[in-house]
Amino acid sequence: MAAQLSRIVIEHQCPQCGAPAILEETDRLFTCTFCKVKSFLFTSDFFRYVLPFQRVEKKPPFFFPYWRFKGSLFSSLPNGIAHRILDVSHQAISSKFFPASLGLRAQAMKLRFVSPDIEGTFIKPALSFKDLLGTIEKRASASMPKPIFCQSFAGETLSQIYAPFYVDEKVHDAVLNRPISSQLPEDFKISALSGERPDWRIQFIPALCPHCGWDLEGERDSLALSCKNCNSIWMQARNGLARMEFGRLQGNDGIEEVIELPFYRIGVEVSGIALNSYADLVKVANLPKVAQEPWKERPFFFWCPAFKIRPQDFLRFSSNVTLSQPSDDLVPKLPVNETYPVTLSVQEAEESLKINLAGFIKPSSLLPMLQEIEIQPKSCTLAYVPFHKKRNEVFQPSFQLCITTTLLNYARYL
Repeated sequence: MAAQLSRIVIEHQCPQCGAPAILEETDRLFTCTFCKVKSFLFTSDFFRYVLPFQRVEKKPPFFFPYWRFKGSLFSSLPNGIAHRILDVSHQAISSKFFPASLGLRAQAMKLRFVSPDIEGTFIKPALSFKDLLGTIEKRASASMPKPIFCQSFAGETLSQIYAPFYVDEKVHDAVLNRPISSQLPEDFKISALSGERPDWRIQFIPALCPHCGWDLEGERDSLALSCKNCNSIWMQARNGLARMEFGRLQGNDGIEEVIELPFYRIGVEVSGIALNSYADLVKVANLPKVAQEPWKERPFFFWCPAFKIRPQDFLRFSSNVTLSQPSDDLVPKLPVNETYPVTLSVQEAEESLKINLAGFIKPSSLLPMLQEIEIQPKSCTLAYVPFHKKRNEVFQPSFQLCITTTLLNYARYL
């Protein structure tokens, strides 16, 4: 089920001039090398790809669906938090006639986006994304010690990949143009699999500020685009781009070697445990402090990196900043220093909140409460935190955080 961790490469064309383009699965901001037009790649749910295949005369192809998941799984256990990086593919409809997974094909070949101009029948998936996550959790948890108090995914990339086949006397793999069985199984009926015509299209939204029309800026894998003209940040929403509340922590202006890393500051409503203020945090985390009366009025926020990073670093960054609870007001101005791109969505950050709590709740006898605790996000602000750059690492002394630039670069491939 597991595969080598790497990126998917997609062949496409510029929507403006038709020039050929090579994209990676993490790309969101596309700049055509020919016409220089910038576009933001948008889909309402997830991207769908098809493997390259050979057409055989009078043998119409059909396409069998697979889910592809890449991300981190966190599990709260009696002795701490276990984590794994996963890169898996799995049948989107259960069938004994087709391979259980894609193996390394998706990483080894250049894929195409599924579009209505591809002739053939696309088998309709039966396994939902929720069911897939349940299967992944079950398999990953089989070898873990029990009990497992809670589990969370973070930094996931989800897509559907269609593998091409055709039928004559046998079922043929249309990628290699060779049979996958010695003879056509007697109980094989392609008509028994529900088919559909693809009506999915990738939307390329012009990378222009919806407020003032200025050019939006960002790196190719960034989920957040900034407008320097009207001092705004925009992120993908259900129907396009939506304005994101943002700010930056002060304290490092004037220092030359600074890079600002993005975090989400998330306001929540918690049931099952008192965690509404900084005073509550002192008790829940059993911090070596005496709760002061003003702290009862100081609201509590979860903090989470807004970028993909190794699981162990994700936990450390989330916990350290959340426990520090920066009290300084965020300045609603775009950073003037170098910035690291936003590569983790708000939804993924919100899904990680309970595992963040599991990392600092004390004593460990309280861990069983995690199964009853509910965390409801109420607000989210994108906050840029300045890190000092020194040789091959960046560090933030206030939150006792340090990471090498090599690991930051590696995180772009997660």
